[in-house]
Amino acid sequence: MKQIVILGSTGSIGVSALDVIDALGAGYEVLAITGNNNTDLFLKQIARFKPRYAAVYSEESWRKIKDQIPAHTKLLGPGVESLIYLSVMQRADLIINGLVGAVGFMPLVAAIKAGKTIALANKEPIVMAGRAIMDECLRWNAAVIPVDSEPSAVFQSLENADSKSYAKAAADIASVLLTASGGPFFKRGGPLAKVSPRQALKHPRWRMGKKITIDSATLMNKGFEAIEIMHLFNLPLEKIKIVIHPQSIVHSAVEYNDGSILAQMSNPDMRLPIQYAITYPKRLPSPVSRLAITEMSKLEFAEPDLAKFPCLRLALEAARLGGSAPAALNAADEVAVNAFLSGRILFTDIHRLARAVLASHTPAAADKPFSLASAVEVDLWARQKAAELLENGKYKKF
Repeated sequence: MKQIVILGSTGSIGVSALDVIDALGAGYEVLAITGNNNTDLFLKQIARFKPRYAAVYSEESWRKIKDQIPAHTKLLGPGVESLIYLSVMQRADLIINGLVGAVGFMPLVAAIKAGKTIALANKEPIVMAGRAIMDECLRWNAAVIPVDSEPSAVFQSLENADSKSYAKAAADIASVLLTASGGPFFKRGGPLAKVSPRQALKHPRWRMGKKITIDSATLMNKGFEAIEIMHLFNLPLEKIKIVIHPQSIVHSAVEYNDGSILAQMSNPDMRLPIQYAITYPKRLPSPVSRLAITEMSKLEFAEPDLAKFPCLRLALEAARLGGSAPAALNAADEVAVNAFLSGRILFTDIHRLARAVLASHTPAAADKPFSLASAVEVDLWARQKAAELLENGKYKKF
């Protein structure tokens, strides 16, 4: 029986993971789940899957549900401490980290130091301190299986690699073809300044949380994925080629030194990479509809327009700078996206605010060790700087 902990069970990753576990049936059990603000759904999940443990991040949510928890589930206290506790439980065979943003950093580090296998959808910690995190994985014999569709596709297309050591496959790779749908504005002409949050949240292919959906609209997410893939698979940025692919059928591909390209293809459904992470290395029947190749008319591929999507250019710039630059950019982006969703800034100001923070930051040298503690410090600094720039409006000049 594989005992599974799901961090972020009420988000899009968590909901899909529970759907997969439900479909798999015998052999897979939900040991613990965590949520935050969607308490109604969280209580329904507890009733349906009967986890032994549950936790919510906010104290307000905890007070709301603490008297509604059935006897079969123990509700832990609010805060990140409970997330960390569940991430290191001895009985847990798999930790699914579906948290959003930097809040997933400490639970991930804790799970790694406990030698756990982690199904990772929360890319922000890898963006913040990927090199240090992968070093810790080797030190503690932990395994990371990517859950995002594109890094998962790369993982599935790798030869001679496993979830604890990707480096031995890297030497044979000529390039990784990292695909992107292009989001809702790939084919939209004209300026994007007047784009509303509602328009930006209408992704043409995927149903995701608000933060990642906005990052997909700006293509910042694809830049973050490039950073993630650099660290997960021990590759230089020059070997990662971002390709716009509106159909989202080819989820990414690996080109080898001999010219062969191995690609992972399927209908765009997050349940497939989630199930692969849950059942790895086995491949079991899934609830995902099969791809009917004979019914496909064409597959399109194009170069990304860095002028139209400056957030992607900014993320790649941070990747080249290395060191602490990605951590600063990640924090700035979180603040900027929240400001856009709350109506405080324009869609095009997301880039300006993030660039202003990065311009104010003196990154640690890329060739020197960048510790996990340093990543947390940079994250806090960048959030404070972004808040300051929001307040005084100086980001607008960027």
